[in-house]
Amino acid sequence: MSTQPKNTPCELCASRKYSMFADLSEQQVCTISDHKNLISHRKGQILYYEGTKPLGIFCINAGVVKVYKIASNGKEQIVHLAQKGDFLGYAALLGEENYTNSAMIVEDAKICFIPKEAFLNTLLSNTQFFKRVTKQLSHELGVMEEKLTDATQKSIRERLAYVLLHLASTYGIEGGDNHKIDLVLSREEIASIVGTATESIIRLLSEFKKDNLIELDGKKIIIKDKRGLARLSDFYA
Repeated sequence: MSTQPKNTPCELCASRKYSMFADLSEQQVCTISDHKNLISHRKGQILYYEGTKPLGIFCINAGVVKVYKIASNGKEQIVHLAQKGDFLGYAALLGEENYTNSAMIVEDAKICFIPKEAFLNTLLSNTQFFKRVTKQLSHELGVMEEKLTDATQKSIRERLAYVLLHLASTYGIEGGDNHKIDLVLSREEIASIVGTATESIIRLLSEFKKDNLIELDGKKIIIKDKRGLARLSDFYA
């Protein structure tokens, strides 16, 4: 069940420095704060569904959200994992289209919903903010192109090595030479990110452990050999 905690003003939000709102003027920040709603979501809740109409954008204050699509065979394909400071839903809003993906909470989250009008007014009145948003859209397009290339040119083993390194750099906690990925993802979710069958991920994780590249701590993964994974992920690069 979602709950609505007391709104944190944008100017006091610790996640703002990670977001595209970082350089807004005080007046524009106040406008956003006056119109937004901060809502707490529990793991497993759906933030929005593919095919529905966006009424605003979502800005993550805390937690992790998976953005995914359902393929024609019914399988889930995770597009990316979003965290604090990230915007969700703005591409569909700007394109005046329905959502092309769905979003689900994978780690308890606090998320601000900013209505369409408040977001667009801010976007059109701040050239620097407009540039940041368009730059981010271009970056996301480039990332998607790279993923498509990797899906056709890299093996599952190489893609898994890359995904583990990315998760470690984004959600990792350092402990000596090791990096513990401080995010619980099921083997099915990891398979969905890599784009393969769950059985393949279970087998490869076992092989990576045998090769001393990783260690398993319940559902969490500890990276033991970043260089080894980097060499493996870039084998054909």
